[in-house]
Parts: sequence; structure tokens; C-alpha cells
Amino acid sequence: MPRPKLIRKMLNPPAFKGYRAIGQSGEEHAVVLNLEEYESIRLSDHLLFGQVAAAREMGVSRSTFARIYESARRKIALAFVEARPIVFEGGKVYFDSSWYKCAGCNCLFNHSDKQIPAEVCTLCGSNKISKYNENSNNING
Repeated sequence: MPRPKLIRKMLNPPAFKGYRAIGQSGEEHAVVLNLEEYESIRLSDHLLFGQVAAAREMGVSRSTFARIYESARRKIALAFVEARPIVFEGGKVYFDSSWYKCAGCNCLFNHSDKQIPAEVCTLCGSNKISKYNENSNNING
């Protein structure tokens, strides 16, 4: 029996659901690119990380990263050559984003842009929010 697949870390999900070739009807069978495959392309080809650094960023071994990246490249090549749409979905991932707790409605919510802190609760709009530390289950002001 194979070992269960570990959850891979992503910074954020893609801001879009996929691509389609110009001039195609959309009735072609889509190529499904898993979210971890998208992340491997983003890290290696967009941010120009080496495999070791990219693997560390995703929380996987270098050899696992290489397999994910190779699978992503093959799927993208298939979509380009056969003019098939690409759809992003699935995969065992979690998003590395900041979490906040609202004192107004007591909800937890995440904020994907780590560079800009959240200012209001996404549920109730209150500005009484604090950064949430999930390791110690308490609030950091």
C-alpha cells in the first residue's frame, strides 16, 4: 500500500479557473492541472526558484517537486499542442495566508496578501480584528 500523499503548501490559489485557446469552441476535453502543479510552475518558471528552493517552499522533497513539475509541464504541453483548455482544480494543498479573528462577530478569516494586513472583518465589516496565531490558539495584537 502506498504512503498517503502529504499536503503541499501554496501561497495563494490562482486568480482564475483556467485557460482556453482562442478560436476553440470549448467542447474539447480540458486538461486538469492540479493546484500543486500550478504552484510548481509558478515557483520554477515565474519566480525562477531552483528545485531545492521551490521544494522547500512547497514543503516537499526535491524529488517529489521534480515529479510534480514534470507532470505540470507535460500537461501544459499537451494542452498547447492539442489546443485543449486548461482547468485548475484539485490536489492536496493548503494556502499559506494570514489568519485573523474578529472581536465583533467572533469569526476566523484568512487574508491572502501577507504584505498588506487586513483592516476589516470579511464577514461583518468590523475593524476590531486581531492577527490569529493558530499554533497557540490565541490572539496576537
